[in-house]
Amino acid sequence: MDSLIINGGKKLIGDIPISGSKNACLPMMIASLMTDEKVTLKNVPLLSDVKTLISILESIGTNAVYINKNLSLHTKEIINHRASYDLVKKMRASFWVLAPLLAKSGYAEVSLPGGCAIGTRPINLYLKILKEMNINYTINNGYVVAKREGPIKGINFKLEKKSVGCTHFFLMLASLANGTSKLSNASCEPEVIHLGSLLIKMGAKIKGLGSKKIIIEGVEKLNSITEIIPSDRIETGTFAIAVSATGGKIKLENTNYEENKLLFNILEKTGSIINKSKNSISIEKTHNRINPANIKTSAYPGFPTDLQAQIMALMTISNGKSEIKENIFENRFMHVQELVRMGANIKLDKDRAIIKGVKQLNGADVMATDLRASASLIIAGLVAKGITKISRIYHLDRGFYNLDNKLNNCGASIKRISE
Repeated sequence: MDSLIINGGKKLIGDIPISGSKNACLPMMIASLMTDEKVTLKNVPLLSDVKTLISILESIGTNAVYINKNLSLHTKEIINHRASYDLVKKMRASFWVLAPLLAKSGYAEVSLPGGCAIGTRPINLYLKILKEMNINYTINNGYVVAKREGPIKGINFKLEKKSVGCTHFFLMLASLANGTSKLSNASCEPEVIHLGSLLIKMGAKIKGLGSKKIIIEGVEKLNSITEIIPSDRIETGTFAIAVSATGGKIKLENTNYEENKLLFNILEKTGSIINKSKNSISIEKTHNRINPANIKTSAYPGFPTDLQAQIMALMTISNGKSEIKENIFENRFMHVQELVRMGANIKLDKDRAIIKGVKQLNGADVMATDLRASASLIIAGLVAKGITKISRIYHLDRGFYNLDNKLNNCGASIKRISE
């Protein structure tokens, strides 16, 4: 199992190319199952989650070829309707294959999902969608076994709680449904727009992407497509927070300012200088003072829960008191005790973390508890005095492509070791 050894105290100076978005790539890969024709995705980051999903798609019958960030997916025929526990347990998003399997072939057996242990994230909303769309299902030995007797029924459905996953799921099912479907309280995240745009280019009829109400008119079939995976806004935000903590100046290439506008506004208030151009963003920190901030995570365009752990690492060395309220996942503060091991002053009160900034973090042996917590500990290690060892970084490799090397190219001192 790999670990990272970080020698802290070095400023970050240089250019960093931002990789394709994991959160956009996964549902777009799954959508390839909805056509008999080839789907080609460009700028695909070869993350462990992407590799896991490729294995799942191949088990279903997809011919997958990855060359130089280009991923070709062609499912002429579904040869296996079962997505096994051994694969689905590694990544929650793989559960979404249930939608195209049902839409195309009418039958599916998909294991209950896994992924990071950051909250319960129940599947009850998915099951309600199935029921209303005239799809029968049972839960048997840890699998959702679903079958439609006839065409999928177009429905009007309101999400009780905004859910990116359920919005993805609904888009795929409704695109091949019989009739018109309307989804209220839909998620507005960029990743939803990217999936919807892909489906539209494949022949789907979708209106309202980016709003709380999406209307989908079902079509009989979808077609071949070549599409570019957009840049990863969470990776962009992570590097921006890192240089705001360490000091220095980095230029983030191939990224979108608007998708992280709220974060950049917060970083400017903490003391960083942000400059944007068409496809790049420069972040500069020229002094040691970091102003505190109060943050509440919420659905887009609010502050993303996927950057909560990273911004907390920055707040641990601020000049004052900060408060972070986590509104999305009930168990996403597992990184707190690891930061405390490094000298952070953090108190938890249910869904709130109260952080009193300290002058210096100190290197320590810590453990990554989930994907985004891994990035939080790396940021803390970059600013800490001495050596930090982060174990269980397989979490990191699920969602950040080559992050340690990108930081080393900007002056960080990070070594990856196998034990």
